[in-house]
Amino acid sequence: MNSELTDPRTGRLRGTAPVSREPEVAAAVAAARTALDAWSALTPKDRARRLDRLATLIEDSAAEYAVRERAGTGKPDAETAGEIEQVADLFRFFATAARTRTAPAAGRLVTGHESWVRWEPMGVVGVIVPWNYPLMMAAWRCAPALAAGNTVVVKPAETTPDTLELLAEHAARTLGEGVLQSLPGDRRTGRLLVGSPVDMVAFTGSGQAGLDVAARAGTRRISLELGGNAPAVVLPDAPADTYASLAEAATYNAGQSCAAPARVITLTENYEETVARLTEAMGARLAGRDFGPLNNVDQVARYDSLVASSSAKRQLAADLAVPPGEEHGHWRAALLLADLPHDDPTVTEEVFGPLLTVQHADSVEAALSLANGVPQALAASVWTTDLGTGLDLAARLDAGEAWLNCHLVQTAELPHGGRGSSGHGTDLSTLALQEYQRPKTVTVRLTPGPCES
Repeated sequence: MNSELTDPRTGRLRGTAPVSREPEVAAAVAAARTALDAWSALTPKDRARRLDRLATLIEDSAAEYAVRERAGTGKPDAETAGEIEQVADLFRFFATAARTRTAPAAGRLVTGHESWVRWEPMGVVGVIVPWNYPLMMAAWRCAPALAAGNTVVVKPAETTPDTLELLAEHAARTLGEGVLQSLPGDRRTGRLLVGSPVDMVAFTGSGQAGLDVAARAGTRRISLELGGNAPAVVLPDAPADTYASLAEAATYNAGQSCAAPARVITLTENYEETVARLTEAMGARLAGRDFGPLNNVDQVARYDSLVASSSAKRQLAADLAVPPGEEHGHWRAALLLADLPHDDPTVTEEVFGPLLTVQHADSVEAALSLANGVPQALAASVWTTDLGTGLDLAARLDAGEAWLNCHLVQTAELPHGGRGSSGHGTDLSTLALQEYQRPKTVTVRLTPGPCES
């Protein structure tokens, strides 16, 4: 059974991909289970060496990864190149992180006994990743899971299986057979993977799908990143580059990023200036030149429906710069919505497109209330030259990641994760290793027992 693949830049058929069902899922999980003992038995140093070889192979094959990533996503070359570089860095980072982590308290904590904590892998991890960052989101999940000693079966989104197929081939060469496998397919494939005898599920995707994963996973550990709806609180004394920075972040990957700025919130006294400057900044970002298309027809339909349902009195769209021959792709212009109610669908829901809404409040406290007034709580930013006020607001924003005078600035060393309906768990940083390990306390009696001499 195969599914058709479409080029998002042209809308035309570009090939097919297999759709895995019960036999393929069972075989992949069984292979991962077979590989688990040998992989988990390696010392952290030996696992690190193999992960480092995988990172080198990714770098050496960057051009091939870029072709595949562009085919599935339509991303511009600069975006693709940067993400591939980050993927190689992630595998190297976690290879080292697994060698340097420390355990909880150990020693003679009970009289006559010595205790310590072992960190053990969860086992076989089922990973499900979305289409907006096919390779990078897989690396966010797979790199710490592998470094912690787990084996992984990862299901890419139905529309973007290309780069994970190559990653699995390279993993087989550098890590060993069965250690990291790609399982192409559709939503049913993902449900089959969750229902299979994996020991843990790591899922990145929509809130509704995340709830389904949680229900199917039962008592097994799950790690969920379920999207965002990030506010950007812009105060009247915001730096001069605020508006261009927000426009760039909002249109990166055509806005198809869970942490992208989505809701600009400013004070009433600064509202008209903010709308004017954001209109100019968004107008300078051209789809086809500065950012790519939406990924698939379902996302296009959802985006168009949300925009059509908005009661915004001002809808300010930029121009398009679509290359010749790509006029029928999934292109959408950068769009600014203003003069809209606080319960507008484009405010309360994750739009996932090159769109910014602008709201205003009469006070900083009211602006903070608006920022924290949606169920999603993944990321947020504050823009002000008053660092004291900015740091205070960053601390009070309900978000797993907050930026001050920047947005979408991330690195492997810093954790990323959500709250509320954005899910739970940690990606990136040494903290992510704990997602894929479980502690075991070992205590040894040192003093002789009553019957011992």
